[in-house]
Amino acid sequence: MIMQFAFIVDPLDALKPVKDSSIAMMREAARRGHEIWTVQRGALSLSGSELSASALRIDLAQGDQPWYSPAGAEMRALRDFDAVLMRQDPPFDFEYITATWMLERAVAGGARVFNHPRAVRDHSEKVSICEFPDLITPTLVTRDVAAINAFIDLHRDSILKPLDGMGGSRIFRVRADDPNRNVIIETLTGDGGDTLMAQRFIPDIAQGDKRILLIDGEPVPFCLARIPKAGETRGNLAVGGRGVAQPLSEADWRIARALGPVLAARGLLLVGLDVIGDRLTEINVTSPTCFVEITEQTGFDVAAMFVDALERAATR
Repeated sequence: MIMQFAFIVDPLDALKPVKDSSIAMMREAARRGHEIWTVQRGALSLSGSELSASALRIDLAQGDQPWYSPAGAEMRALRDFDAVLMRQDPPFDFEYITATWMLERAVAGGARVFNHPRAVRDHSEKVSICEFPDLITPTLVTRDVAAINAFIDLHRDSILKPLDGMGGSRIFRVRADDPNRNVIIETLTGDGGDTLMAQRFIPDIAQGDKRILLIDGEPVPFCLARIPKAGETRGNLAVGGRGVAQPLSEADWRIARALGPVLAARGLLLVGLDVIGDRLTEINVTSPTCFVEITEQTGFDVAAMFVDALERAATR
């Protein structure tokens, strides 16, 4: 059965086929004969209860430059697609929140949107870990400067980060004797006006910040350990970390199996868990990545597993 899938993505020419998970999804779906349509978030229009957008149908090319060719554009109601995938990167700003409100109206009108827009909106990729206290390192979410200082004094070695960051941006390791700790706290909290997250430092970061993918509640059996470069405490690929695919450890399986059914039941078809050592550090629901790196290094076809799940979800 040929299906029509609409991907809400960043500008197409900005996507990098050598590593982009959205392109990997599109290529696998196109290989199966499905139609691929793309939508820019700014093209969404809600009229009454009907959400529509100017959508571009594309053909997927064999090579990477160019990786697609336009095949026709038209105004489409989102409910007319077999599935709509919200795959735009953060920042999770007011415009992103507005898109989730609009997409939620589309769902009410019969559209199948993944991840479910309400679930995306309700799951702060950082704060949501606090729902699972047995799986996380000691964590504090606050803008109270005195409480942040007390946390640092108690744990002696901490990570401070904003709640709206991505790709390792504005993440600081702060020891109790750090002479810059006050200015770091002032900067991250905007002099007490912004909430941040503090976590006890996990030394296992030296072995990598692991990205574990959950697809419809089921773990991909390999993760991508993002290993910090020399002199860094951040493993994010965006700041120079090295991605090494590896089988899930016993602790990884335990975390993934605990969260998988819970998150899938909320309409989260694709989730990226971040795990350091045996501690959960983030739950990524906006546009999880690492499909390409895991597939290239292990031979396990992550995109095929995802499109299998997408086809099932589109007919439920």
